[in-house]
Amino acid sequence: MKRIFVFTLLLSIVSVTPIAAQDSTIAALKSVPAKYLSEVSSKSKKFEQKLTKRTEKVLSRFRRQEAKMQQKLSKIDSVAANNIFTRSLDSLGNLKANLHKRTAKYGKALNGQYNGYLDTLTNSLSFLKDSKEFLGKSKAVTDKLNGSLQSVKDLQAKLQYAEQVKTYIRERREQLKNQLSQYTAFSKDLQKLNKEAYYYAQQVREYKEVFKDRKKAEAKALELLQKTKAFNNFMEKNSQLAGLFNMRQLTGGSGMSSADLEQSLAGLQTRTQVEQLIQQRMGGAAAGGSGPNANAAVSQQMDAARAQFDELKKNFPDVDNAAEMPDFKPNEMKTKSFLQRLEFGGNVQFQRSNQYFPTTSDIAGQVAYKFHKNGSAGMGLAYKLGIGTGWDNIAFSNQGVGFRSFVDWKLKGTFFLNGGYEQNYNIPFSSLTELKNADTWTGSGLIGISKKYKISNKLKGTAILLFDFLANTHVPRTDPIKFRLGYNF
Repeated sequence: MKRIFVFTLLLSIVSVTPIAAQDSTIAALKSVPAKYLSEVSSKSKKFEQKLTKRTEKVLSRFRRQEAKMQQKLSKIDSVAANNIFTRSLDSLGNLKANLHKRTAKYGKALNGQYNGYLDTLTNSLSFLKDSKEFLGKSKAVTDKLNGSLQSVKDLQAKLQYAEQVKTYIRERREQLKNQLSQYTAFSKDLQKLNKEAYYYAQQVREYKEVFKDRKKAEAKALELLQKTKAFNNFMEKNSQLAGLFNMRQLTGGSGMSSADLEQSLAGLQTRTQVEQLIQQRMGGAAAGGSGPNANAAVSQQMDAARAQFDELKKNFPDVDNAAEMPDFKPNEMKTKSFLQRLEFGGNVQFQRSNQYFPTTSDIAGQVAYKFHKNGSAGMGLAYKLGIGTGWDNIAFSNQGVGFRSFVDWKLKGTFFLNGGYEQNYNIPFSSLTELKNADTWTGSGLIGISKKYKISNKLKGTAILLFDFLANTHVPRTDPIKFRLGYNF
């Protein structure tokens, strides 16, 4: 009797588990916010347009520069000018013409570049498209999902096309360098092409990084999907990496035998085989065929190479390979748009008048423009809030306003040289018309040191100590020392 009861209990558990798992998957799919589709579609179209515009610009500049070089060379050697530039100018023109066509098709095969974020995004939309529980019978949801998926695929195709353009102009730059090596008048022209190639590669890389920033609805949707077994199984079968390494089989998902696994890895050398090969080469190079231990020798050489490579990466952290190494000092702000160079922030400063009353708080907002990786200049507006005469007499009042200008320049580490000029209205006022009296405004010339520190990924704190070298000219005299606490984001 007990055996029958246990068997019945186990049978019920086995039968209920798939249903429970299916119910949890359906619940997760229904919880995916509909705003997710709109966010993905909007973001993909926006970045595709930016990428297209930037690619079109670099092709136009590259072609224009080559046309100038062709005219320049024609005066020296017309035959060489025709042979070197005519075909390339046609190729650049074709690349630009095909940019607005869907010539580059998105595929699952890796094309030298792998974007894990785009891979996950594409497969999440494909998974939702195949899930009837998510789509239901709503045509609006179906159309929106199809549109989002097409937008992501178009962006992926445009990124692949951008990689082709990047490879072409990099190889063309090297080709011109070799072909024009006998002509000394083209060094500046070649450097212009090198700059175009370098900054274009940097811009494409930056677009990819910015595109990875997930908004709230998108982050929530991916979090829900990654918790479902059905989605993870879908990724195992359809992701680009799964297709490359045959992940499902290698992980044993299909019961693959060891013989089949060995056959699927045929042609790939093991670590032991590589070490044996190195041992033979190193040993054969030594006298009598019995040189020092190969592992130790290779380890020393690898450590030296790694140290040299790390040093290069410090100077050029965004360079992927030696072919992208610039022959000039790059300006990392070159690829930043005007809005990306703006830094918004604010600060607060507490001070007292010469009679020690009333106590005031200067609350300021500011915006700075980064003209260099180490420097920025900006303007701000301050409001002087009176907060009373003491803890037993707190009263808020308008004690003045101020207009600020400033320059920040990095000294070392997180310390900056800060200086600027300000105009302050230090008299209590009841209406804005009172501020029109120019005689009541006083100027301040400030210089000092600021310390910046990280609060979060998007917020930085600042502590600024300043000296006002015009304080002695103020009537009544003001405190020359200013200490401000603020933030930037």
